Amino acid sequence: MKLKTLVIGGSGLFLMVFSLLLFVAILFSDEQDSGISNIHYGGVNVSAEVLAHKPMVEKYAKEYGVEEYVNILLAIIQVESGGTAEDVMQSSESLGLPPNSLSTEESIKQGVKYFSELLASSERLSVDLESVIQSYNYGGGFLGYVANRGNKYTFELAQSFSKEYSGGEKVSYPNPIAIPINGGWRYNYGNMFYVQLVTQYLVTT
Repeated sequence: MKLKTLVIGGSGLFLMVFSLLLFVAILFSDEQDSGISNIHYGGVNVSAEVLAHKPMVEKYAKEYGVEEYVNILLAIIQVESGGTAEDVMQSSESLGLPPNSLSTEESIKQGVKYFSELLASSERLSVDLESVIQSYNYGGGFLGYVANRGNKYTFELAQSFSKEYSGGEKVSYPNPIAIPINGGWRYNYGNMFYVQLVTQYLVTT
């Protein structure tokens, strides 16, 4: 009887431990497959010219449901225009318009909307946040490209995408971000360093 009780007790303990491990595994899997990076950007270090646009960015971020990405949007503005051009997010082309066709408010509204659409696509494809940032420069096709190659942004994927769409054509790019990586060049399609350019202005938490 004592042995039987011991066996039953041991089985119960095993089931409890197994259930706990299963729960942790499911939780971890959900986190990995959510499509959003585990990296959190808690701050931003941009120019005063860019910060002047923050109220309008917040307005449209709220409208399009991306309030938590305001810092990333500000960093994108820093890269796109330094906050000084009228088409401050360089978003005219995402509407099929010639560059610099939009006013500042129109540019921010369209840029935030476009980012929100990329983010929604990334969630459907289970692709990470860095891929969304790169897609702001490359276009939404990059999200599918990443989804078919492991669902996670890498610089190598950004480089191979640009190489493919440029036909392998290289141009000089003596940017301080690029020089330590390859001596200062990029493929002539978009900017394969876009994630690095944007995230240099973000504070990781």
